[in-house]
This record gives sequence, C-alpha cells and structure tokens, in this order.
Amino acid sequence: MNDQSARAGKSRKRTRIQIKNEERILDAAVSVFADHGFRGATVDQIAGQAGMSKPNLLYYFRNKDALYRAVLSRTLENWLQPLHELDGNGDPKSEIRAYIHRKLAMSRSNPVESRLFATEIIQGAPMLGEILRTSLRDLVNEKATVIQGWIDSGQLAPVDPRHLIFMIWAMTQHYADFAVQIEAVLGNGADETAVFDEAERVLDALTLRGLLPRI
Repeated sequence: MNDQSARAGKSRKRTRIQIKNEERILDAAVSVFADHGFRGATVDQIAGQAGMSKPNLLYYFRNKDALYRAVLSRTLENWLQPLHELDGNGDPKSEIRAYIHRKLAMSRSNPVESRLFATEIIQGAPMLGEILRTSLRDLVNEKATVIQGWIDSGQLAPVDPRHLIFMIWAMTQHYADFAVQIEAVLGNGADETAVFDEAERVLDALTLRGLLPRI
C-alpha cells in the first residue's frame, strides 16, 4: 500500500493547501514515530506536533497505521530518487560518483527518516513488504540492466550490478542509520561538513577504483 491509498480522502482531488497540510502531518509523524516508536506514538501526539486537531488530521489520514505507511512510503520514494536519476546515457564514472554523492546528501539531510525505514526493514517490512517485492525490485532490476550494459561495453569492471547497488546503499546510509556510532568514534565535536566531505572522497576512491577497468 502506498501513501496515496493510505490517505483518508484518496478519491478527492487534493488542493494545494491540502497537499501542504498532508506534508506537515507527515513531517510531524516522522518526529513522533522517531521519538516514541510506532507502538508508543499516538495520533493525538502527531496532531499536536502538526499544530492541528485530531479530527482535522483524521480527515487526511484514517488512523495511525495509515500515517505510518505514508511516512515509510514517502521515505522510500525520496530515498530511491537518486537511483531513478542514474542515467544509462551518461558516463559510467560520472553517474556512479553522482549517485554516491546524492545518497550521502540524503543521509545527511534526512537521517531520522532513514532510521525509521531501517527499523521497518529490520522488523521484516510488515508495512512495506509488497512494495519492496514489486516497485523496489523493478527499479533495481532496471538500473542493474543499465550497469550491466556499461560492463558489457567494457566501461566498468565485471561485478554483479545488484550487489553493487546494495553496497552503495550500505556505505551511504550508514552515515544516517549509525550516526551515533560515527559520533562516538569521531567525537561529538566533529564538523559534519568535513565528515561528509571525507566520506565522499573515500567512497569515490574505493568504489571507482574497483569499478574502472584495468588497462
């Protein structure tokens, strides 16, 4: 189930104000779910965080389950956008590098959403399992075909494209999902910009060095 079908008024045409209110509700829901978990969070808390009444919130989303699905669906959509942008007509080195940078930027700007999504996956994806088996798998297969084309043409070293995508996910999302661990090792005073700039350099060097064909 995607976030559109989770919305209470899915059949109506949404106005600009309604779309704005839905996004405000989802932003509030992310914060509350992050602080209290799915079981501990309440619709009242989310409504309060969003600055609206509970009945007003329920006009947009039926219940807490619908809100949680919508938050997760929006997060997945946002996190997959960088992969959508991988262009088979581009230069492989530039495209892979840009993909890594976009994923790191997402980790930096949306760490809470990433951790909520990781929790859903660790728990067996009870809310998103069907989406992972359909939309996500289709996109990964599509982009794996692009990468395989670069490999077949000799522009990249032979690697399994799907495992390459998994590896990029693991390397980049680590900076969101394990931020506490990174802070513990580097120190709470570590400059965030410097940390992500260095992460870019290291991931570029390791990934591209392994992917570029040896002459």
